[in-house]
Amino acid sequence: MDYMDSGLRYTPKTDKEWESSVQFLPASDNKKLEKKKGPRKIGAVIGVVIFALVVALMIGLLVWHFQFRKDVRVKRIYTGSMRITNQVFENAYENSNSTEFKALAKQVVSQLKSIYSKSPQLAKYYVGSTVQAFSEGSVIAYYLSEFHVPTGQEAAVDKAMAAMDKLVDKEQRNIFRAGNSLLFDDVVSSALDDRFTSSSFSRYFQFDEHARSNHIGQIQSPGFPNHPYSPNSFMRWSLRADPNYIIKLNFDTMNLEEDCKNDFIRIYDSLVSIESRIVDELCGYHSPSEPLAFLSSGNVMLVTMATNDEKNYPGFRAQVSQVKRGSPETMCGGQLSGENGKFTSPNFPNYYPPRINCHWSIKVPAGKVVKVTFKKFLLFEPGQENIQNCPKDYVSIDGKKVCGEKREGTVTETSSTNTMEVVFFSDSSYVDRGFDAEFQAVDASDPCPKKFQCRNQRCIKQELKCDGWNDCGDMSDEVNCSCSSKDIACKNGFCKPMFWKCDGVDDCGDNTDEQNCGGCATGQIMCKNKKCVSEKNRCDGTDNCGDGSDELDCGRHSDTRCTDLTYKCSDNKCISKVNPECDGTPDCEDGSDEANCDCGRSMFKTSRIVGGQDAEEGEFPWQVSLHIKNYGHVCGASIISPLWLVTAAHCVQDDGKTRFSQPGTWEVYLGLHIQRNIGSTVVKKYLKKIIPHPNYNPYNFDNDIALMELDSPVKFSDHIRPICLPAAQHDFPMGNTVWITGWGATREGGFAATVLQKAQVRIINHDTCNSLMGGQITSRMLCAGVLSGGVDACQGDSGGPLSSPSGSRMFLAGVVSWGDGCARRNKPGIYTTVTKYRAWIKEKTGV
Repeated sequence: MDYMDSGLRYTPKTDKEWESSVQFLPASDNKKLEKKKGPRKIGAVIGVVIFALVVALMIGLLVWHFQFRKDVRVKRIYTGSMRITNQVFENAYENSNSTEFKALAKQVVSQLKSIYSKSPQLAKYYVGSTVQAFSEGSVIAYYLSEFHVPTGQEAAVDKAMAAMDKLVDKEQRNIFRAGNSLLFDDVVSSALDDRFTSSSFSRYFQFDEHARSNHIGQIQSPGFPNHPYSPNSFMRWSLRADPNYIIKLNFDTMNLEEDCKNDFIRIYDSLVSIESRIVDELCGYHSPSEPLAFLSSGNVMLVTMATNDEKNYPGFRAQVSQVKRGSPETMCGGQLSGENGKFTSPNFPNYYPPRINCHWSIKVPAGKVVKVTFKKFLLFEPGQENIQNCPKDYVSIDGKKVCGEKREGTVTETSSTNTMEVVFFSDSSYVDRGFDAEFQAVDASDPCPKKFQCRNQRCIKQELKCDGWNDCGDMSDEVNCSCSSKDIACKNGFCKPMFWKCDGVDDCGDNTDEQNCGGCATGQIMCKNKKCVSEKNRCDGTDNCGDGSDELDCGRHSDTRCTDLTYKCSDNKCISKVNPECDGTPDCEDGSDEANCDCGRSMFKTSRIVGGQDAEEGEFPWQVSLHIKNYGHVCGASIISPLWLVTAAHCVQDDGKTRFSQPGTWEVYLGLHIQRNIGSTVVKKYLKKIIPHPNYNPYNFDNDIALMELDSPVKFSDHIRPICLPAAQHDFPMGNTVWITGWGATREGGFAATVLQKAQVRIINHDTCNSLMGGQITSRMLCAGVLSGGVDACQGDSGGPLSSPSGSRMFLAGVVSWGDGCARRNKPGIYTTVTKYRAWIKEKTGV
């Protein structure tokens, strides 16, 4: 029976009934109260009666106010489990309708009542309990208990329930307890997630699946794959495996609403929803190329799903199987020896199981020391972001704990002897993908031969020290530096690239790079045209700047004057809000700022794998690969509609051998991830028309933009979607982080990449960039530099997108155009600024 409809329908009792002395008198007979001639004592009697009535009414109101109005109660449901040590599991316990199940459940409920009676906080609010399931080991009982708690007492009851193990001990030490009583240990209890008790659920589903050897079972949301899942529904799947086996749950499809506050799936290492046994919470759309595979710690698992009343998606499908305890994917730890080797968390790169403790003893040849480096390190738990002592999941390296999510290669430790002890611990709640580590034997006196050793034990090239880039990951290569005249000498000892000076971002950490920038005096703001005006002039309704920038982002005004900086709605009215398009809020009176907004979003939740430069499949669905027929990839492009692409004009200029300007020269691949791997998600198209910008200058790459029309519309899918085109007034501030993507050469003079690459760069101050690039930057060009060394667009990336995140969408900020080599220090990449061509794009394409 589903615990959301478990029959707990107890009638709540109030602590006190109405006082018997308080009586409401019957309606008076008006005739008897008429004035009559007679003794005065009749009037006195009438006065006494009226006074009594008033007193009675006041007493009644006071009693109601103090005794009843404040006694508002809320229903609290607690879930829990406990092991019954003096019972042996019977197969009949798996069936909640069996006589054996009911008999044992009745005994458990009886003893729960006795346990709660030992706590004054619980006894007076307790309503009843139900047993949901039993499982092996000896016998584990899973139950729900309901309490009706006065408002304001919830925290006290929560605290009392958190001490359930102590109440059980107290009850079992009672010398008067019956001899045939059940013996409990391993008691766990927690309040049920409020979303599970929603009164809005209109449908409940319960499913049971018992895994078998050499068989893969399947669970899925009701209606999948032909229909969306039901609204306002609660579903639960109870999964079991045979004794000495564990559950393996592998999702091949996960497509729910993006916000977990609305529709969500929760997985528990239990048969009831105990919060301290939650494995993970899932929502959104996950790529099949990055599977979600989970393991249980025992032979049971619970999957729950809750939906609200709108935006119902296809749902999920998962395979259920059982894995023998002791099999390779469940094992970890052991003896490791030799010059080098590797080890991983169990089930890597999938999720490790809860409640495990692994211990590796590493030994290298005498005279050497052990150096261990974690290539991937993902041990993250919600709510643990800023906690330093790793109280939950962690890796311990010779006693030093590490947890959280770390960049590739930044977790590195070296032992003081030729041995090292590594421990991996996971607690009972929330799991992650774990780690991939390697060890090697190194010379204790020189662990980084001919290299610089970072504080975190990482080894980097000597020439990377004091170059302004955080190559170590802990900034230890950038401290105590002597800066060259070409660098910014920060007051705190760091050296930073000159093109980061006055870019609006505190790169030094002490604001040195943002000082003496010709800014405005205190109490003034700088306009877009560099003019300084008083802060008091901001949003005063007057254009004090002269370009209207002091009146931007001043709230919604229907009388906003149209300027080059204000957003113009379809009804030709202007609004002062900066970048209002597709932000989820209708700012224009005609709603045009939220029209045509099915763009700029990857359908998949992006990967959290830190440090890798390979893009995830479907992460940038607007990325296009342009091939020359019978040759291969030459340039990139961006999808802006079912028919149109944006690329660079220099990609479509004829040379002596090839007519790049002709549509018949090209093949277009949409939805491509790996070159030469044309899977089912890839669509191959041909071109109908190519329109380079009429003012393209091949000598300085000014106006380096072109449009391509497909021979037929492409159907959008999870892997093929358009990027959002920015309005002409869209602001891409300097210092903002943006993405470059492409299959271009991964180094200058190198070969093209096979897998789509991604890199984060930052928009660079236009004046600084122009200085660095020898005055070659026009007003229609945008510069973007790297956040870490050696990252840039390169040959073969030309024409591809510079994607700028805004809210949950990506906007096409630029088109990859040119640069001085690839990824050279202090040489940012140059991009065509798309906002400058918005009217031209609209004229030619209608987009």
